[in-house]
Amino acid sequence: MGPLIVDIEGLSLTLEDKALLQNPLVAGVILFSRNFSDPKQLSSLISEIRAASPERLLISVDHEGGRVQRFKHGFTQIPPAQSYAALYELGLYDFAKANSLAFDAGWLLAMELMAFDIDLSYAPVLDLGHGCAAIGTRAFHHDPNIAIKIAASMINGMHAAGMKTVGKHFPGHGAVLADSHKTVPIDKRDRSEIVHDMQIFADLITKCKLDAIMPAHVIYPAFDDKPASGSYYWLQTVLREQLQFKGVIFSDDLSMEGAAILGSYTERARAALSAGCDLLLACNNRSGTLAILEHLMMMDAKQSLISSKAKQLLQNSDINYSTLIKSDEWQTRHNNLVKLNQQWADNYASGSY
Repeated sequence: MGPLIVDIEGLSLTLEDKALLQNPLVAGVILFSRNFSDPKQLSSLISEIRAASPERLLISVDHEGGRVQRFKHGFTQIPPAQSYAALYELGLYDFAKANSLAFDAGWLLAMELMAFDIDLSYAPVLDLGHGCAAIGTRAFHHDPNIAIKIAASMINGMHAAGMKTVGKHFPGHGAVLADSHKTVPIDKRDRSEIVHDMQIFADLITKCKLDAIMPAHVIYPAFDDKPASGSYYWLQTVLREQLQFKGVIFSDDLSMEGAAILGSYTERARAALSAGCDLLLACNNRSGTLAILEHLMMMDAKQSLISSKAKQLLQNSDINYSTLIKSDEWQTRHNNLVKLNQQWADNYASGSY
């Protein structure tokens, strides 16, 4: 298997999609809202994907909660990361309850996805602060001491369900105002401030055994002139050597404008692989994805066929969706999050937070 994670066009596979998924350089698929209408359709699509390749592809999705949750009808609405600490600070919960709810959220999002044979959600977000357009309520808190504890609870919930975790966006995207989907953010802060934001990754690598990390399409000039996603310094010197991270490194989507500074699509892929990414996300631009595939086919096999790493992230469960949602455990946790979502909507909308 190769290093590429690709997207597909719609609610079922096209002939072009099927041909793409048969390419040995494709390690997996990332799903989006356009790939979902209801649980029955999703189940059919997953079966199509499984049948399209002789390998077990890694099927993944951005399903964090809040405004980044691709599947809604038939799924528990996962609250935004900011809500747990915010409602604790308003006095609606004590801190132990806030952490318990984050655990519930991690368990639910993982169990519900695995019930449809989906392997991985790109979660949790470990960026600090809420001022960045790309992050906002996706961040647990601006204080790393609070964010670490609540993020650890969500990670533990996902692990308890049987799903691997992806911490993002290393070493921290929260302090830049710009959205890396639309431009190339530059974090001009000094070294100590950036290291301060990175500490949540360092702690959770040790405490919670993060399974994978996704670097940011952000430049930190105090350290390097390349985005972290294409920086040998950040991915090898810091993440692998200093922080002793042994898990999988994903690139963020190479079609994002934040990656454009690295060059053409093939240059972006080459830069990410050279920097130390194990798996490359190439989404929402099929011509760019095909250009990357063509480039990988011309590379030395040792360089391109590196993604047995994807197999480390596959889930191995036989969860039945109908059985799951009838269980007392699911119903209790689901009801907890329904209540939390309502309290968040009431307080956030009214300006209480």
